[in-house]
Amino acid sequence: MGPPGAGNGTQAQVVADRFGIPAISTGDIFRSNVSQGTELGVEAKRYMEAGEYVPDSVTNLMVRHRIDEPDAEKGFLLDGYPRTVAQVDELDGMIKHTGHRLDAVIVLTVDPDELVRRLTARAQSEGRSDDTEDVIRRRQEVYTEQTEPLIEVYRGRGLLHEVDGIGEVDEVTTRILDSLSQVQES
Repeated sequence: MGPPGAGNGTQAQVVADRFGIPAISTGDIFRSNVSQGTELGVEAKRYMEAGEYVPDSVTNLMVRHRIDEPDAEKGFLLDGYPRTVAQVDELDGMIKHTGHRLDAVIVLTVDPDELVRRLTARAQSEGRSDDTEDVIRRRQEVYTEQTEPLIEVYRGRGLLHEVDGIGEVDEVTTRILDSLSQVQES
């Protein structure tokens, strides 16, 4: 986890590949539904364009179905979930249902101004209409209000690994893998 633009998606895929498990990204699932014009996509788009989180009821159901798929049987890496304290409780129930346990929570730390720079550059290169500076700053506020409290929840459980998200992708990946090398897999 980490604020929008911290490199979560990039790192999630690299780490998941390293461990041979799927990276499950709520953002990717939302964007796929938006591009396909599904009912979920239409609902999600309204929140995404405002820089708000998609409601827990929609997100929880989507994640529950995804982690029940056969490729997640050996384990999975979540990117963009949980984002709220209520989702932590929901995830606990989902994980218990699958027979897994949560091994680690990585949080990428990045300066807020660097995040704005990264996301505005990405918006220009990828033509992403949901990445205006106002929306980016609003996402940072929402992250601070709703997701940062999860850091303390997972720190209290002894699962949190804070990793500096500044630098080249390979440098950040090395920091993450070094941190995870201390974790006993379930």
